Parts: sequence; C-alpha cells; structure tokens
Amino acid sequence: MSDAPRGDRIAKWLARAGVASRRDAERLLAEGKVKLNNAPVTHPATFVGPGDIVTVAGKVVDAPDRTRLWRYHKPDDLVTTHRDPEGRPTVFERLPPGMPRVISVGRLDLTSEGLLLLTNDGALARRLELPATGWVRRYRVRVNGRPDPAALARLSKGVTIDGVRYGPIEAGLDSLKGDNAWLTVGLREGRNREIRRVMEHLGLRVTRLIRVAYGPFQLGALPRGAVEEVPGKVLREQLPADDGGKAARAKEPHRRA
Repeated sequence: MSDAPRGDRIAKWLARAGVASRRDAERLLAEGKVKLNNAPVTHPATFVGPGDIVTVAGKVVDAPDRTRLWRYHKPDDLVTTHRDPEGRPTVFERLPPGMPRVISVGRLDLTSEGLLLLTNDGALARRLELPATGWVRRYRVRVNGRPDPAALARLSKGVTIDGVRYGPIEAGLDSLKGDNAWLTVGLREGRNREIRRVMEHLGLRVTRLIRVAYGPFQLGALPRGAVEEVPGKVLREQLPADDGGKAARAKEPHRRA
C-alpha cells in the first residue's frame, strides 16, 4: 500500500478520476468498496502513487486525466443523475459517444434546460458549486403572471420562505405579453428549485427555465443536446486562482507539432 507522501490522497484521486465527488468518494471508502493494490482502504488520506492500482467495487479505475470541462446544452425532461430509480432518461445516457466519464457541476432539475457544466474532475466540480467561488448562475425565466418590478428588486436583499433563507437574487423584467413575462434572474447559490419557489412566493408560476450562464461560461449558440469542450487555455484563465486551476496547468500536456 502506498504510505509515502506522494501523489494524491485517495479520496481526491477518485474525485479527479471522475468516480465521484470527494465526499461521495469518502463514503465509498467507508463502505469498504475501494481497494489499493488489492488491499482494502478506508482512510481518505491514504496516498496513491504512480503505478498503484485502484479498484472500486471490483472495477479498476483509470488514473485521472488532465482536468477537463465541457459545456452541455441540457434539454428538459432529462434527470441530472447517473442512475434514476424511476427509470427516467438521464443527462449521462444522452451524452455523445466517446465522452469520458464525467460528473456535473451542480444540477438542473427535470423540467429545466440550458447550460450544464460537465467535468472529469470531481474535486473541481465540488469547488465550482460552492457559493464562495462567487460565480453568478444566470437564467432566462418565463413566468405566468404579472411581475411587480418593486417586488423583483427587493429580492436583491434575499428572502425567507417557509423558514428557508435564500440569498440575494438579481431579477429583472425583460418583456411582458398578456399573462406571460420573461425575466432575467441571477443568483450565486442555486438551492434546489430556488427560482421556482421564489417566483411562486411572488405569485408567479415558472413555465420555462433556461440557464444561460454559469460564471464566465455561456450557453451562447450551443445547440440543444450538444456538448463542447472548453479549451484548456480558457479553463486555466477562468478557474479561480486558489482551486484546480493550478492542477489544470500542471496536467496540461505539451502539444505536439
């Protein structure tokens, strides 16, 4: 077993390999599903070095690739999970052939659509999900009802609904036609169904929700269902300075002429 301080700790190594987030990797370790060189591993601080063989539930895990990130235009009616107990189609079942194993940066619920970031690095996914990263998630939202601009403006101070405190939300009215309106909404945390719950609190029913940006990454003209990798140079420039950007730089291979 690798006990010298070399390589990555196994929980981080599994996250970078795209097996799971670091937290879920620690759960796999606790459940005894991980082996290093055929020996069970339970401590997340165990180091994995070059040449070590890691298995999860009996399957060999390939060594982590360089950190990579993709933009994906998620259609609605797909679940952002690898396996759905209700048998609904998932994002990962619909990805193009040849994609490596990836996990999502956050989620979009079943009826939401738009930009979903995918990465092969679980540690990076976790980092980019944290509100401390400071990245704004921006949405185009169609609602049924007549929005009150003053009520939308007050969301910038946050709002408490049924005892749950939601942080500041940027919300502005873009257009109004009959009983329907389009809003632009920005937030930094993005709790489960947050926009829908906040709009319902304002007497508005969300009928379409499209994420158009996640921090510096834009949906743009990416076709529905399409995936496009973020160039390594762009990824290195955009990652927060104190996270996986350093790892991305270190792992970026030399280009061949």
